[in-house]
Amino acid sequence: MDNLAMHISNGIVDGPVAAAFGAVALVALALCVHRGRQDLDDRLAPMAGLVAAFIFAVQMINFPIFTGAVSGHLLGGALAAILVGPWVGALCVAVVLIVQSLVFGDGGVAMLGLNVTNMALIGVAVAYLLVALLLRLLPRTATGLAATAFVASVLSVLVASQGFVLQYWLGGTTDLGSGLGALAGTMAGVHLLIGIGEGLITATTVLTVAKVRPDLVYALRSLRPLRAANRIPVTGGTR
Repeated sequence: MDNLAMHISNGIVDGPVAAAFGAVALVALALCVHRGRQDLDDRLAPMAGLVAAFIFAVQMINFPIFTGAVSGHLLGGALAAILVGPWVGALCVAVVLIVQSLVFGDGGVAMLGLNVTNMALIGVAVAYLLVALLLRLLPRTATGLAATAFVASVLSVLVASQGFVLQYWLGGTTDLGSGLGALAGTMAGVHLLIGIGEGLITATTVLTVAKVRPDLVYALRSLRPLRAANRIPVTGGTR
């Protein structure tokens, strides 16, 4: 059951499916590099380094769930999406996953494309889409920003976890002891708990940055509210 942690180990999914998702990940990351260059400036570049370092640290902490039968860790996709945007955010998470796999053996090297697809691509994309929607609907107050960060974190983690279910359905090679429906339910249940924890951390971190330097929060300066009534600064800071 330890294989139900978000990192996929070698041998869980067959070679052809792993190679196909590896190709998808390469193409998507190349697009992220191209688009991310347009976003990088004096504010975003150092923030990207800090975000990658923070995600690396929290992903290295694995914690038991369900009396230790399953372990999991935070993903960081929503945090990256809010602070540095979808393109650079996906690159930050991907770099962390690559280092963890090659240096620390956390996640199989052959499964790297699967892990990057789930956590760096799906996780960040879903988070940013939710952030883009919520920040246009909710007031830009501390409460609105915290709610946005929390909801985006929880839902992005849940959707990313189901990426593994799809990959396992396409080419699973290891018997995980239950049918596909049970696997999807287990992954959702485990990662709902992870998402709640991640949501609290993400909301706290984003609010801390926004209160000091709202201009460093990519989502706040890039996404415009739909209604003029929503144009409320989180709090002080310089722009």
